[in-house]
Amino acid sequence: MVILSGFFEPLFYLLAIGFGIGALVGSVAGPDGHAVPYQVFVAPALLASSAMNGAIYDSTTNVFFKLKYSHTYEAVLTTPVGVPDVAVGEIAWALFRGTLYALGFMAVMLTLGLVSSPAWLLALPASVLIGFAFASVGMALSTWIRSWADFDKLQMVLLPMFLFSATFYPITAYPPALRVLVELTPLYHGVDLLRGLTTGFIGPSQAVDVAYLLAMGVIGLTVVSRRLERLLLQ
Repeated sequence: MVILSGFFEPLFYLLAIGFGIGALVGSVAGPDGHAVPYQVFVAPALLASSAMNGAIYDSTTNVFFKLKYSHTYEAVLTTPVGVPDVAVGEIAWALFRGTLYALGFMAVMLTLGLVSSPAWLLALPASVLIGFAFASVGMALSTWIRSWADFDKLQMVLLPMFLFSATFYPITAYPPALRVLVELTPLYHGVDLLRGLTTGFIGPSQAVDVAYLLAMGVIGLTVVSRRLERLLLQ
């Protein structure tokens, strides 16, 4: 039921906002200023959000429970498995969940005719990259979480990022100073990457998006490995 809810939430957003409000909006400025139908503009952003949510929620709540309550990792480390293996394994599982969300949502986009470029085939590995970035950082954050109440603070970061990362309106709608701030957020780079791939307007910004997300994932994986070593091998 948790996995199904993670799939249907962005679908309902797409139907309500992409098609509902989209009927009033018409077209908006997409990648490189090209006009695209509103639902085509919103769909890849919701795909990026779906990959983010599937990865980060699994890599935080699941890992936090195993660290603080079930003490699963202490048992795992009595085997030949090492701390880096634990980190990679948990992130791989979070990626699997995020990929399930992405596959389901991409099937919906294809059915509704919301892709207009052969490059959409790269949207799946791009979604996996987004999941890797957020799963790594999410797992790293879980090592600092003290109680379930701290997850409210995480939500205070994720919700504004979901709403304002050029998800529902173009980045050009922001004042210049605020636009720079939004362009520094990780979800914006995921949205920009997938929007370029699904619409066919691919440029240098997509290369920047890939580099940003890859660096984010590698840094998160490095941090979580060191944090787990400190917590589990002390």
